[in-house]
Formats: sequence, C-alpha cells, structure tokens
Amino acid sequence: MAAVQWRSRGRNYEAEQQRCRCEASPVEFGEYHPLKPIMVTDTKTRRGARKGSTSSSSSSSSSVPPSDPLSSMLDGTDPLSMFAAASGSESHATSHSSSLGRKKREKEEEAVGPDFEPWSSKRGEILSRFTTTEKLSINLFMGSEKGKAPSPGTSAVSEKVRTRLEELDDLEEGSQRELLNLSQQDYANRIEELNQSLKEAWSSDQKVKALKIVIQCSKLLSDTSVIQFYPSKFVLITDILDTFGRLVFDRIWTMCSDPRPLPDNFTVEDVNDTAKETCLNWFFKIASIRELLPRLYVEAAILKCNRFLTKSGIQETLPRLTAMIRGIGDPLVAAYARAYLCRIGMEVAPQLKDNLNRNFFDLLGTFRQISGETVRNQLVLQRVEPPEYLTLYSPAINWILQCIAYRAPEDYINCAEVWVEFTCRHFTKREVNTVLADMIKHMTPDRAFEDAYPQLQSVIQKILTYFHDFSVLFSMERFLPFLDMFQKDSVRVEVCKSIMEVFIKHQVELTRDPVILNAMLHICKTMHDSVNALTLEDEKRSLSLLIIGFIRVVSFGRDFEQQLSFCVEARATFCNLEPVLVQLIHTVNQLAMETRRVMRGSHSRKTAAFVRACAAYSFITVPSLSSIFSRLNLYLLSAQVALANQCLSQADAFLKAAVGVLPEVPRSISVEGKLRSSESFLLDFINNFLATLLVVPDHPEHGVLYLVRGLLNMVQDYTWEDSSDAKVRVYISALPLLAAMSQESFLYSIPEVDSNETLYGGDPKFLSEINKLCETLIGQILDHLKALSRDDSARRQSALAFSLFAVLLAHGELRNNKLSQLAVNLWNLSHKHGHCETSMSVRTLESIKHQAQQPDTAHLSDTVQRLALQSRT
Repeated sequence: MAAVQWRSRGRNYEAEQQRCRCEASPVEFGEYHPLKPIMVTDTKTRRGARKGSTSSSSSSSSSVPPSDPLSSMLDGTDPLSMFAAASGSESHATSHSSSLGRKKREKEEEAVGPDFEPWSSKRGEILSRFTTTEKLSINLFMGSEKGKAPSPGTSAVSEKVRTRLEELDDLEEGSQRELLNLSQQDYANRIEELNQSLKEAWSSDQKVKALKIVIQCSKLLSDTSVIQFYPSKFVLITDILDTFGRLVFDRIWTMCSDPRPLPDNFTVEDVNDTAKETCLNWFFKIASIRELLPRLYVEAAILKCNRFLTKSGIQETLPRLTAMIRGIGDPLVAAYARAYLCRIGMEVAPQLKDNLNRNFFDLLGTFRQISGETVRNQLVLQRVEPPEYLTLYSPAINWILQCIAYRAPEDYINCAEVWVEFTCRHFTKREVNTVLADMIKHMTPDRAFEDAYPQLQSVIQKILTYFHDFSVLFSMERFLPFLDMFQKDSVRVEVCKSIMEVFIKHQVELTRDPVILNAMLHICKTMHDSVNALTLEDEKRSLSLLIIGFIRVVSFGRDFEQQLSFCVEARATFCNLEPVLVQLIHTVNQLAMETRRVMRGSHSRKTAAFVRACAAYSFITVPSLSSIFSRLNLYLLSAQVALANQCLSQADAFLKAAVGVLPEVPRSISVEGKLRSSESFLLDFINNFLATLLVVPDHPEHGVLYLVRGLLNMVQDYTWEDSSDAKVRVYISALPLLAAMSQESFLYSIPEVDSNETLYGGDPKFLSEINKLCETLIGQILDHLKALSRDDSARRQSALAFSLFAVLLAHGELRNNKLSQLAVNLWNLSHKHGHCETSMSVRTLESIKHQAQQPDTAHLSDTVQRLALQSRT
C-alpha cells in the first residue's frame, strides 16, 4: 500500500456544535397484672351472716397449683388440725425445731458473707434518726371472736376448717381496736406487745389469730399520716413480719425433721407430703387476703417457705411480688415495700440479682410522682418541706443499693452498665464523666476489665446513643482513659469502629475543633495500627472507609496551610492503609484548587508557593502506593491540578512520572479477588492521558511533542498480550489528538496557560511534525491490518478497519485523494467478511450524507457514493 500523506482538515468547533444540537420537540406529562386478684377460687354461703348481709362469696386466684387444700380437705384431713391433735409430741418437736431452725438460720446467714452489713445494724440508726413529737395512733381490726354454729350435715372437723376460713375473711370486717394519742415510745411498746402476742398465739396453736395480727400490722404500713415517722414505723412493723416468717418456716421444718432433721441443702424431694400440704395451706391463706399491701408483705415474710414446694419457687415468686409493688400508689410506701422485698430476697436467695435491679429501676420510675399533686397536697397538709420528705427515702434506697452492690469485683460492671444509660439520658456530661471515672477506679485494679469487655462495650454503645455532639463527648476527661481499658486488640478495634460509625453518621458539619480532631486521630490511629500482614482485605477496606469518613469532615476553612499540615500528619499516621492515602491526595488536590479560587488575584506569590507545596505532597505520596493504576490516575490528576494552577514544571514532572510508570503495568491485576486482564484499564488511562496532552505546552528543552512521542514509544516497547490489538488502538486514539493539535484554535484550553496553539501559532514546522507522526502511526496500523488478514482474524480486522475509517472521516482532510481512497478501502475492508454491524453502517452512511449537505464538507458527497453496504455471506 502506498505511503499516506496525512492532512488534518480544518475544524470550526462552534459551527459543528450548533449542527449537532438536538431539535426541541414538545412533550406531553390474659394475662397477669399486679393489681389483679391472685387467689384460688373458694365460693361459700355463710350461715349466721353479719348484719345487713344474708350471704357472701369471695373468690381469688394464685400462681400456685389450683388444688386448694382448704377446699379439698373439708373431709377432716386439714393438716393444721391434724398436727394440733398431736399436741404432746408437737411441743417437744417445737422445742427441737427451735434449736434446729436457729442453727439453720445461722448457717444460711453465712451465705451472704460477713462483708455484708446486716439489716439489724441499721435498725437502731433508723429509729433514732426518724423521730416525731406528734401523737400517733394504731387502728387494728382483729376480727370477730364469736363462734359459729355448725351447719347440719357436716362433721366437727370439717366445720372447724370452714370456721377458720370464715375467720380469715373476717380480718377486714371485725371488731376495731383503736389506740390514740400515742407517743413514739408508746407506739414502739404497743408494736412490741403485738409481737409478743403473735408469739403467744402461735405457741398456743392459734395460728389464725397469729395471721390476723400480722395482717393488721402490715396494714399499718399504708398509713402515712405522720410521714416523718414512717421509716421507724417500717422498722418496727417488719420486726413482726420477720417473727412470723421464722415461725412458719420452723414449723414446716419441724414436720420434715422426724425421724432425722433435713440437711442444710435439702431439696423438694426431701420434704414429705404432709409438710408440703401445710406449706401450701399457708400460701393459700395469704393469697385470700384482699388488700394488696398486707398480702404482699405477708407473702414476702414466708418467701423462704417456697423451698418446701418447688425448686424454682423463690425465683418465680420474687418477680411476681416485685410487679405487685407497682400497684402501690404512694411512692414512699412503695419504696419501703421494695426495700423489704430486697431484704428478704438477700436472706433467702442472694444470688438472684435480677430482681434487685428490677426493684431499683422501678423505684427510680416512681420519683416522678414526688412532684405530683397528690404528694404535694400531702406535704402541705403535714407541713413537711420537699427536701425533708426526700430524706425519708434514704434508708430504703441505701439498703437497695447495698444489696445490688454486694460483692460487686463480680457484679459491679453489670450494674454500672445499666446505670450509665440512666445517667446519659437524664444528666449532663459531668455526671457521665463521674460514672466513667468510678468505673475506671473499680475495673483497673488487677486488670478486672479483661473479664468485662462485653459490658464495657455496652457502656460505650449507650454513651454513643445519647451523645452525638462529639465536642461534648471528647471533652469528658475520662472518656479516652476509659477506652484505654480495652487492651485486647480485637475488642479495642471494634470499639473504635463503633465510635467512628456514629461519628460519620451524626457529624454532618465540617469541623476544625481541636478536641474532636485529637481524639479522632487517636481512635483512627488505633484502628490503623491494628493492621498487619494477616489482616484480611475486607477488614482493611472497612477500616479505610471509616478513617476516610473522618478525613472528609475536617476543614480549617481558609486556613489552607493548617489543612495541609493536617494532611501531612494524617499521611504519617495512616501510611499502611492505601485507600486513606489516596483520599489524602484527593483532599490536597481539592485544597490546591480551592486555594486558587479563593485567592485569585491576591497574594499571587504566596498562593503559587502553597500550590507548589500541595504538588510536592502528592509527588511524594503517590510513589508509596502499591496499586499501579492508583499511581497512574493520581499522577494524571495531580498534573491536571498543577496545570489549572499554572504550575507547569510540576505538571510536567507528574506526566513524565506517569509515562515512566506505564512499563510496570502487569498483564493481569486483581479485581475484587479475581484476576482480570489489565488491558482495558490501561487503554482507559492512556485515552485520558492523551486528552490531557492537548493543553500541555511543550518543554523548551525537550523538543516538539516530546510527551506524545514518549508515550507512543512506551506503547511501542510495552509487552502486550498475544493476539492483542491494544497497541494499534492506542495509535488510532492518538490520531484525533494530533489532528486537534494542528488546529489554529484548540478545542479546549486552561485559562492563563499558554498551550501549543499559542507557542507555535500554526508554525509550518510544527504542523509538519504532526503530519509525519500521523503518517507513521497510520503506517503501523495498516501493517497490523495486513498481518490480521494472514492470521485468519477477520473479525478483529473488521473492527480495527472501521475504527480507523471513523477517525479519518472525523479528522482527516478527505479532499486529499489518497486519504479519501484510504477511507474507502478501510470501509470495504471492514465489510469484507460481513462482520460489521449493518445498523451501525447504515447510521454511519446517513451521518456522512448529512455532513455532505454542509458547505464546508460538501466534498464528502463524492466519498459517500463510493461507500456501499455489503450483505453478510
């Protein structure tokens, strides 16, 4: 094929743009509840009913099994009556059980250990602290003592059981004893007398009377008429409850101690049926108490007796009693009920901590009632100031907290984990900082934090839930020292990641706050330093994204030097995470562009010096990247930024560095864990590089088109894949660039940068160099097309021929007969074997015909007549 003489056709870009615009066209357009009665149903018709009533019925339900021994044992087998009949032997058993019970209590008290301050040590202090000079009263409803005539047709024993049931129901409706105008000491003496009466009634086998005394004393705890005395009243009344609880437990214990006593660690299987039924009998009696407060206190008093019935009785009953307290309206009464339940719980099952926590949080929930109208009216009526009223809660709260905090080198962190959420929700950073300091104090000795990482992580999560202002969060003196307790690498990194995720989500504004920056740099460095040779790529990617999210919100406004200093520090800190370095280079390039925009026209020397510093940052950082294409793309980007800022020598250095890196590009690269050919990535980069070269002026010391020649020489020497057309495609892509360089006015330019159009001004020598280079490239392309015809690669030949035809059509001067004939030959070659798409050929012909109608391209009419469509064979 004869040598081709290349001539670039002249271009009027504005006219072409106008012709290519689209024409506008119009467009046409059963459940449990603490207040619910908890009793076993027992319906009965009474004889000898009270005045004004001919019959009455009572019903109740309980969580214990529905087989009520009181209703099913009317045939005379009442366990209370049975053991009352054996009075002689029982008196001996009672004496024996007394010593057994005492020994057992001493043994079980050791379960909480000597380090637990007992309730008895607090009793005297409460009685001496909460006193009053006002007169007190005791109202007791001791029930009817009248005997009831047996109903015909029932046995004496059966009637006795029925009578006991009716007496129990009389507890709230019987005769009244009212003691008025009592001094504090008189009140205490009367309560002690009731305690003695309880013991005497019990020893004389008047069990129902004993229960009446306990119930009526429990009712006194609902009276807050002299509110200053309530804590002392609580101490006195609960003494009676404690006595009753011991008596009931010792009695049932005695029933199981014949012929030999129960072991300390007895199980339900060691308890005989008679003792179980007696125990169940007591729970049924208590369940039939109508009023909530006495039913709650009396059942709590015999809570320990659940051990005789089921293995999990105590564990199941504590949450139910806790829920029942929520039905008490007076917050002070409820607080002391919780304190009593916690005290009993610590005596019988100190290991059940969940119930203690639940009572504490229920107590906190009632404090909103203190500011309510009911409490305010009560305080006004009794002339009590709110601060004095609040002190009445202290014994109850102190006791509950003591129970919760007992043996806390084990449970402290579990409590603090919950407490910190309350502090975060309702208080300020000062209180949260105090809690963190306390946790550090408790968890640092003996490295106790190593066994509490899940709880410590939960604390961090709770703080992050309520503190989204990181200037406030990091101003807490103890927050970062708290993070230092996470010594295990994997846990520490997970905590840092959780902090970063919340920061990126909620830090929507740019920041330069030094408190935030220093803390976040510390956290990000912790994540970065965890990376090693064994770190998975997914983990590196995850950490990089978090750190990049932090870098993107850092802005020093117009203090560009400070911003660059931050990037320098970040580069040194995060040198092992390549995506972070890439982001830093992008940030610096954006900084250079922003500096030029803001400082345009002022301090030009200072601005130029800063831009050169940014270029130096990129030039130093890019070589440290392992990804070859990251280096190439960032060299090109940095060159474009340098050009935009008139830093021509820096731009030239970046472009030469990119050309020097190109030979290092491997044939295949890893993409998302899979090996792929690098050819398509390389071609994309070269095309972008060629597009940039249009506005790059030649260096005066390196000759005409030295960067273009250097790139093409690299392409010539690069080891391409076998059967690859990539090199020829680069040559085809270079032709439009050279054609654009031969125009008097370039297609695009950079303000204040003199490109080759200014330097050469259409100089014939410059144009001659362009034409020679184009002819060389076309010669190389044509030689390759010939080679493809010999290798039976018709499809590849067709595609390349059509690409070169399109370039000649768009950029060649087809008035030149040789170029015109070459274009026709390439058209025919591309259609020779029928591999060219017909639809594309048709559209191309239509486009040429349309151009031929324009005055400056009328010569194409001759060319288009020589282009024919060939059908596929």
